[in-house]
Amino acid sequence: MNVRPVSPSALVDLLADRIAGAGGGSWVRAAIDGAPATGPDELADALVGPLRLRGREVLRVSAADFLRPASLRFEHGRTDPDAYFSDHLDHGGLLREVLGPLDPGGTGKVLPSLWDAAADRATRAPYVTLPPGAVLLLSGTLLLGHWLPFEVTAHLWMSPGALARRTPAGERWTLPAFARYEEEVAPADTADLVVRMDDPRHPALVVRP
Repeated sequence: MNVRPVSPSALVDLLADRIAGAGGGSWVRAAIDGAPATGPDELADALVGPLRLRGREVLRVSAADFLRPASLRFEHGRTDPDAYFSDHLDHGGLLREVLGPLDPGGTGKVLPSLWDAAADRATRAPYVTLPPGAVLLLSGTLLLGHWLPFEVTAHLWMSPGALARRTPAGERWTLPAFARYEEEVAPADTADLVVRMDDPRHPALVVRP
């Protein structure tokens, strides 16, 4: 396994080429996964324009809009790393409302957001129908290892030391959840593309044999 430094702009182009080249006439479901400190939302946002330039319609969805209600997320307290690992994200909602309708032969009718975590209520967002060939671009944390269907997955990896330094003090209680993710899910082994983000200004692409 080799690690090749790449500029942020070149990384965006590489990912856009990979996503735009996936699939045929059906939809492409792409996941940008990583701890918040690695910037998965920012990278996904940067991909929208380049994908459209490559002829792909894009719907950006954030996993933060598919969290479970507070009564379920915080059943074991607000700083429980095991609950953060297993109880925060509404995997069933993502599958039902976003990813499942984009299965081959699906309706293409997806819900761009489900739950407003700040207000702790449904967003009441309208459904959107994606034409064949469109890209569903999902970003978030702890996305892999839950049997969610994607055509392309990218994992943004950060060493434990860098992750601890770059995670705000008030969020460091989540660090054991990311250690568990590394141990149990091994996202760097299962993702299609892995990018080392110890310094987000200087990413490095992991090149597998």
